[in-house]
Amino acid sequence: MSPFIHENFLLHTVAARDLYRGFAEAEPIYDYHCHLPPKLIADNHQFADLAEIWLGGDHYKWRAMRANGAAERVCTGDAPPREKFDAWCATVPHTLRNPLYHWSHLELKRYFGLDEPVSPRSADTIWREANARLPALRVHDILAANKVAVICTTDDPADSLADHARIARLGLRTRVYPTYRPDKALGVDQPAAFNAWLERLGGAARMPVATFDDLLGALKRRHDDFHAAGGRLSDHGLETALAEPCTHAAAAAVFDAARAGRAASSAEWAKYGSFLMLEFGRWDAARGWTKQLHLGAMRGNNTRQLQALGPDTGFDSIGDFPQLRPLGRYLDALDRTGELPRTILYNLNPADNYAFATMAGNFQDGSVAGKIQLGSGWWFLDQKEAMECQLNALSNLGLLSRFVGMLTDSRSFLSYTRHEYFRRVLCNLLGAEMERGELPPDRDLVGGMVKNICFANAREFLRLELDPSFAR
Repeated sequence: MSPFIHENFLLHTVAARDLYRGFAEAEPIYDYHCHLPPKLIADNHQFADLAEIWLGGDHYKWRAMRANGAAERVCTGDAPPREKFDAWCATVPHTLRNPLYHWSHLELKRYFGLDEPVSPRSADTIWREANARLPALRVHDILAANKVAVICTTDDPADSLADHARIARLGLRTRVYPTYRPDKALGVDQPAAFNAWLERLGGAARMPVATFDDLLGALKRRHDDFHAAGGRLSDHGLETALAEPCTHAAAAAVFDAARAGRAASSAEWAKYGSFLMLEFGRWDAARGWTKQLHLGAMRGNNTRQLQALGPDTGFDSIGDFPQLRPLGRYLDALDRTGELPRTILYNLNPADNYAFATMAGNFQDGSVAGKIQLGSGWWFLDQKEAMECQLNALSNLGLLSRFVGMLTDSRSFLSYTRHEYFRRVLCNLLGAEMERGELPPDRDLVGGMVKNICFANAREFLRLELDPSFAR
């Protein structure tokens, strides 16, 4: 049987293959949004076995395993690693047409040199041969092999940046920077968790947080700390953008009530959150940062499992929220005062792709190419069909040539194959249009755009300090 992952995987035309091999394949990776733990990078972590590196923290796989009838103990539970791996091998043959089938086989091929179709029959071979290769796959080995120029982790303002400082001293060719994600600052609807978080924030900011002004001061101090550590991006995970009118006094009253143990109502939460989101936008603009808005996730739908397992364990969905009016108000409020930073909009509902793309076009101000970006396919949409939908919406309503490209949005160090996956999808889409005469047969013109989308656009747009070998 010929290998499933072969050199022309997803590349269905001669032009697509030429674009991929000539302009995409060799480009470095600029992973400007992910959830990799910085401690594992600082420690140059050695993975114990294939289950740890392949299944640990991967809620995509857990969802598929549950759908296939696997017990929770082999997903997030205390089953032995080999038992978890076997449960995954039993699931993979049932993932045909799910992107997990593609991703899993790409990962086995690229990291372990294995062409075995994953199934219970191949489990022993894969387990034995992949584990034998693990000693050569410490974290730094993976980064070097994939030519990863930049990693931007996702960090709470209350998190220590000590691991980032350790990484900076290692002299890695890969630069690793923190991303400022202050979602928990909006937690006034859950006072117990909010107040516990405030204590952590105060410790990280080296100041007590008793009043609303203390909160603003601590958050701003941490914003400054992230900047000093090289960070130049913020991130926010919200159902919708927040842009309700709110005075400082009203926000302070909501904060004081939560500090005293009273949960904010939904209306109070929205006003308080809107005040903070405008502050965050102003800070980003003043520092020349890029803001990321991840909009549209409906989280924690299974309350029983949420209580038992916690968040980010695979019980979230695409939300069907009205997005555009609040998003427009938020961008406009910052634009009116000249404080709208570079912004990347990530949409989770494919029905809203065209609407998001048109909203991005409303706030391009000529100061920088592609100032407001329609971000790459996110979460449930980082697969072939949804990638093509995002690329088509951006192409039809904006400038694909200015797109800052793919990211992993992952907790797994094996997910760099998603950049390859995206690049193949991109080249296949453009190559087919070249062969149909819908794009000019100019390989340097189209290929130059491909090359920029793969790396150079992100490098120029995000302006993070790189190792000199990646700088140009």
